[in-house]
Amino acid sequence: MLSVNGVNLYYEQEGSGRPLLLVHGNGEDHTIFDKIIPLLKTQFAVYAIDSRGHGKSSEVKTFDYQSMADDLVAFISVLGLDKPMLYGFSDGGILGILIASQHPDLLSRMVISGANVTPDGIRKGWLRLFKFIYRLTKEPKMRMMLEQPNISAGQLAEIAIPTLVVAGSHDMIAREHTEYIASHIHGCRLKILAGEGHGSYVVHSAKLYPIILEACE
Repeated sequence: MLSVNGVNLYYEQEGSGRPLLLVHGNGEDHTIFDKIIPLLKTQFAVYAIDSRGHGKSSEVKTFDYQSMADDLVAFISVLGLDKPMLYGFSDGGILGILIASQHPDLLSRMVISGANVTPDGIRKGWLRLFKFIYRLTKEPKMRMMLEQPNISAGQLAEIAIPTLVVAGSHDMIAREHTEYIASHIHGCRLKILAGEGHGSYVVHSAKLYPIILEACE
């Protein structure tokens, strides 16, 4: 557990070598990476983190992508990690974009998958479903997803590190939106995984291992 910005962040660290942060999506926690960590820890010092309000980290009443990104920046600083790499899934990818655009020298490389930079990047059917769920539940995490992020093309252009953007061919993020993100990050590579959904290749899966390994070489 690490105290940053008034919250306690739970994390697990395994392996040694270059530091690699793994950041989960909305409503998840570090355990989604259970199949890939045993592979990654042979190459990297892996830090699997629960974002605020998720998993074993501190509970919060409201959610904001910027606060969550600031937590990760503080996490890196407190632990003294030297230019870590970051893999972020869905909301974790949004946090990676915010960090890399606002702190261009903090990370060394980044892989993001299933991320969006505006709520309308979510396919319309999924967006309608999430709005319906929010009307029923008033879930704060869902509200954040419906109102945020609002990242501009100019902010994407501030990202100066090698970046790989990944998405499934059947992702809930519209393909043209994923392509938009990749096209506005200088030198960014884009990889669309045929037959995969939003998290089918991420959650309790090792399919990302060769992709992350290649991107971090």
